[in-house]
Amino acid sequence: MKIMLSHGGGGEEMNSLINETIFKIFDNEILSQSNDSAILNLNSKCAFSTDSFVVTPIFFNGGDIGKIAACGTINDLAMVGAKAKYLSCSLIIEEGLEIDELKQILTSLAEICKNDGVKVVCGDTKVVPRGKCDKIFINTSGIGEIICDNVELKSLRPKAKVLLSGDIGRHGGVILASREEFELSSALKSDCKSLNSVVLELVKNGIKPLCMRDATRGGLSAVLNEWSKFSNLDILVFEEKIKVSDEVTGICELFGFEPYELANEGTFVLAVSEEDAPLALKILKEFDQNASEIGEILDSKNSRVIIENAYKSRRFLEPPKGELLPRIC
Repeated sequence: MKIMLSHGGGGEEMNSLINETIFKIFDNEILSQSNDSAILNLNSKCAFSTDSFVVTPIFFNGGDIGKIAACGTINDLAMVGAKAKYLSCSLIIEEGLEIDELKQILTSLAEICKNDGVKVVCGDTKVVPRGKCDKIFINTSGIGEIICDNVELKSLRPKAKVLLSGDIGRHGGVILASREEFELSSALKSDCKSLNSVVLELVKNGIKPLCMRDATRGGLSAVLNEWSKFSNLDILVFEEKIKVSDEVTGICELFGFEPYELANEGTFVLAVSEEDAPLALKILKEFDQNASEIGEILDSKNSRVIIENAYKSRRFLEPPKGELLPRIC
């Protein structure tokens, strides 16, 4: 068996590779929690995360590979209730990349870090011969201070409400439309942004998130199916509550993609108690008017995600399968 593009797509093949190969080799109690960032007990509790970025094209409407590299790691830390403090930045650069392009990419990364009070404190640079890399790849690792405890998969429970911080599929739609083989003309803008401020605002107002996930590879579908599989609980979501822009809908219809499976880079899914849901939604809407309460966690234990349309008809929202759009982050 060989590695295929589908192993990096965020769907069942990727989960199988992670759980049946990588996790088994590196097996330990921290890794098995399957959180976006590892929770470590050093002198005090902190979070640690790492991510690699290979997006193509490296510049797109709403950002570039530098912006994604900063936001991706900062957001992974935020999703476990941690405020990013320090980042590393490692670069693999292809011979021939313009110095001005490198400056633009690093400036984007630095601006996100500066806005969130994060320092880039170490890194590495490698240059490879022309044709051995696609312009530039970036790895960032981050350390964050825990500001809200126990935001993790095992906190999911029946009757919790499921909230979504914005509309879905924007980043995946932008990357798809901007690929050289398609070159579509579209005003669609990626949702790529740091989620640090909105998470801090939730915590500051007394919201106790049970679980959070940024809906990146595999999109909303991947997040909800991961939650249901880990908790063994069913999740019910309402199709009419999930916002999808007209541009994303059009791109999906044109290429046969499912908007629930398209990647996001600044939209996250949040599970909170019934009591916290109204205030949490109010805060989310202050940052994005497309935020909504999309469903709830049921007490039935079948590990299924159920989606209900406006006519009360229900179907299963299956996890992403096959070769999804590669190199979206």
